[in-house]
Amino acid sequence: MINLTINLNAKLQPMHRHDLEDELQEKLEKLGSTAATTGGGTLQEPNGEIASCDIELQITDDSEKNIKEITEVIETILAPIGSKLIIYPEDENADVKKIPFGNHQGLGLYLNGKDLDNEIYKNCDVNFVYQEIERLLGDFEIGHITSYWEGEETALYLYGKSFDEMHNRIKPLLDDYPLCQKCRVVRIA
Repeated sequence: MINLTINLNAKLQPMHRHDLEDELQEKLEKLGSTAATTGGGTLQEPNGEIASCDIELQITDDSEKNIKEITEVIETILAPIGSKLIIYPEDENADVKKIPFGNHQGLGLYLNGKDLDNEIYKNCDVNFVYQEIERLLGDFEIGHITSYWEGEETALYLYGKSFDEMHNRIKPLLDDYPLCQKCRVVRIA
């Protein structure tokens, strides 16, 4: 068996990564692939925020066709720019291969958790922000929220075809909703 790691440049909590693993396995099985997901992991920043995540696979054949099939399937689900497929050969003396891939852009929306008036935190709801972003994006083609993080700030992670288009669509919310004051918008992929 040949071991592969899909290193996704995606900020996904373990529960969201697990959902992605299940969807990947289901789609590979429908294609008749013998690839099997065997686990995964999450890399965190020192402050606890998610940095990236891995999905581990085993395959019997690392032909170019099979590798291309795996990357194409994950790109239909979620594959941010900067992701890579790592192939660990059966021969321990052979070189590990790293194949870059990814077609989704990422936007991190960081809501300020400490510098706003207390009344704003009392009267506003992050769930409204979440729902309104999904409404403003409209469909999964433009983008959607794939995960979140709660630390010193609350971060919502959006992935889609265009950072600029996602940002333009949510800008009215960022400009008007009090909880979005002093927020940060960061390109994450």
